[in-house]
Amino acid sequence: MESIIENLGALERRFDITISIEQLQGEAENRLKKLAKTSKLHGFRPGKVPFKLIVQMYGTQVQNDVLNDAVQKKFSDTIRELNLQVAGYPKFEAKPKNNDAFYSFSATFEIYPEIIIGDLSQQNIEKPNVKIGDADIDKTLDIIRKQRVKYESANRPAKINDRVRIDYSGAIAGAIFDGGAAKDVQLIIGDGKFLKDFETSLIDMKVGDNKSFDVVFPEDYHGKAVAGKTATFEVKLKEVEEPILPNMDADFANSLGVLDGDIKKLREGVQQDLEREVSKRIRTKLKEQIMQSLLDVTQIAAPHFLINQEVERLIQNAKSNFEARGMSASEINLTPDLFKEKAEYRIKLGLILSELVKIHALKATREQVRSIIEDAAQNYDNPEQVIKWHYASAERLHEVESLILEENVVDWALNKVNLVDKTVTFDELMGIS
Repeated sequence: MESIIENLGALERRFDITISIEQLQGEAENRLKKLAKTSKLHGFRPGKVPFKLIVQMYGTQVQNDVLNDAVQKKFSDTIRELNLQVAGYPKFEAKPKNNDAFYSFSATFEIYPEIIIGDLSQQNIEKPNVKIGDADIDKTLDIIRKQRVKYESANRPAKINDRVRIDYSGAIAGAIFDGGAAKDVQLIIGDGKFLKDFETSLIDMKVGDNKSFDVVFPEDYHGKAVAGKTATFEVKLKEVEEPILPNMDADFANSLGVLDGDIKKLREGVQQDLEREVSKRIRTKLKEQIMQSLLDVTQIAAPHFLINQEVERLIQNAKSNFEARGMSASEINLTPDLFKEKAEYRIKLGLILSELVKIHALKATREQVRSIIEDAAQNYDNPEQVIKWHYASAERLHEVESLILEENVVDWALNKVNLVDKTVTFDELMGIS
């Protein structure tokens, strides 16, 4: 071992490395001699270039390569001797030379933390308990009916939920503002696509009516030029259409895949769909609580290298998402600070999960991988092709294995924690207000 290791922080370490100049010179000379045997230079036959010229052409580069290799080897040997797991890459710094026989360097690096999984037995995990009732089925069917709504012309004043066609012009302090005027615009009153005060002002208007009214833009309105200001709108109503929902009958059931049109079967199918959604959401809720509990009971530090690496990955993902939505990522200030907390959470959790998988043999089995892929493939027209597509890529298989590892950890943890049943409604579970 070259020197005593220094603890610079929770995970940061440093030790010194010394390299014999005499050994470096010997290795450099050997490498130059090998180069001389194969080097080509105009005016000389291959392998006949004078050694002095070889030294002039390659000497500095070879010496640098030999020094770098020697430092890397010394570092690797010391790490192996100290039985340390290095996170990321070491930083080598030359130390002042006080001996003509040696080069001296300091190596600063981070190590992976020692992970001791905490006790989960005192952790209370809420398990949502949901019973699907007729009201939930009715509400779901109403949503489906609204998704299939049709509109028909109505010879009456406009009211909530009607679709209307209008011309409008808005002015602030007497001047029409950018985007404040349009013709033949369709909107559904109460749909929330326009400001609430604008939409409700259209109620009771008839075809051919003109109306003037004021609307105050919210302080946090996305259009900064009009935020917090009062606009006067002139509106002409040109068309009123009322919503016509499909009847709850055999035709409606048939359109949803119930071939014989049996409403009872339709309701049973909806109930099964809702119960599947409930199962998925309950599992998600349990998983979220388990992961947080693991972090709460297992106190570890995360290597800065890994955190910074994850921050960069999150920034790139965010940029890609913005660009996919037609937005320019360059116009948005995505600073590392915005992602640091999330990155640290992910790295710590990843280290904990890796340790659990290792010590409790929770690795994904071939059977589990096959089952997940086959289940997912059933959603496509050609399941066998989808299965082959997954198995053709090591990266895609790794993604499946990662999902299974998390599920295996959740199953393991559920046997350790205290499960507390909590009765909730379907809407509460799904976050529907």
